[in-house]
Amino acid sequence: MALPAATTRAAGLCRIAARASSSSAAPGGRRERELPFELAERGMVVGGHRGMGMNAVGAPPGARGGAVRERENTLLSFGRAAALAAVAFVEFDVQVTNDGCPIIFHDDFILTQGTDDVYERRVTDLLLEEFLSYGPQRKSQKVSKPLLRRTKDGRVLKWSTEEDDCLCTLQEVFERVSPRLGFNIELKFDDNIIYHRKDLECALQAILQVVFQYASNRPVFFSTFHPDAARMMRELQSLYPVVFLTEGGTAKHNDSRRNSLDNAIQVCLEYDLHGIVSEVRGVFKNPSAVLRARESNLAFLTYGQLNNVWEAVYVQYLMGVNGVIVDLVEEISNAVVDFSKPDLSTNTLGGGVGTDRAKHQAFSQQQLGFLLRLIPELIEQPH
Repeated sequence: MALPAATTRAAGLCRIAARASSSSAAPGGRRERELPFELAERGMVVGGHRGMGMNAVGAPPGARGGAVRERENTLLSFGRAAALAAVAFVEFDVQVTNDGCPIIFHDDFILTQGTDDVYERRVTDLLLEEFLSYGPQRKSQKVSKPLLRRTKDGRVLKWSTEEDDCLCTLQEVFERVSPRLGFNIELKFDDNIIYHRKDLECALQAILQVVFQYASNRPVFFSTFHPDAARMMRELQSLYPVVFLTEGGTAKHNDSRRNSLDNAIQVCLEYDLHGIVSEVRGVFKNPSAVLRARESNLAFLTYGQLNNVWEAVYVQYLMGVNGVIVDLVEEISNAVVDFSKPDLSTNTLGGGVGTDRAKHQAFSQQQLGFLLRLIPELIEQPH
């Protein structure tokens, strides 16, 4: 079902007609959808992961993803991304506090250091005032709770950043970040909780209330790993695109809808969603899924650590991937601008990179096919 074009958003970044045809129905009776980006005009769009990139707490020195200076998911980080003309949108995680306020925070639990022990609370169990008491405070007289973070291997470390900022709400982000910057709002739910429909709907309605009141003409689209939340958000509104997040078969879940790119495509078609955001390794392991998604008129974007390597992003550009979500926001967005230019030989990023890209441009379809067959084998190799 096509989205209504009765607002000025219809010409905006997030509100374009499906690229395949201007008619209301595609061959075979498939209905056209509107895609969440000006894909036909921009070629590939770049989104900042949690603003200027996620904070890789505990990352080894020199790790590419550990170079982010700003605290993730803050007004400071979003503002820096907005200042980069090549960045189309920022991705951030929205949860709803126990008193019904949508806030920006990625982790399911928030940790702080007490006198002797580490205290851990589920974010959605907190009242708004409690949530905002963590980290730096806007009012100097308020005592802040130091933020800690649990790493994937279970360690609890001090969550320090080179440049810090306060935690914030969804309303504040709409009010204080440049309206030219698109928002990819991830609807965040805990994988370890079975949500009843009324709980999902309550959270989604709280988020929609803020979006409808404050979005104005800003480009907005929703994403989520939760298939039922995606379907419900599509049912609750038809103004903003909804895309399905997937690990693309790189992880296994009890819900089979989450276990492969083929499953993700089926979810999108069944629930009338607008596209897929996949872990990039899943795409390299199953590159033909990009073509199947495009044939189904679905937008296709990726996220993941490999998106911090411009060569990996360039291969996706050749494959027809519509957008990438990255941590090295300035570096990768500039790279995408550079290799998207028609005459690559005249554009350089320094150190002869432009010349290398010009050579890559000469890839034949046969060479690209060989590369795509080789990449899955390389991904599976032990490191």
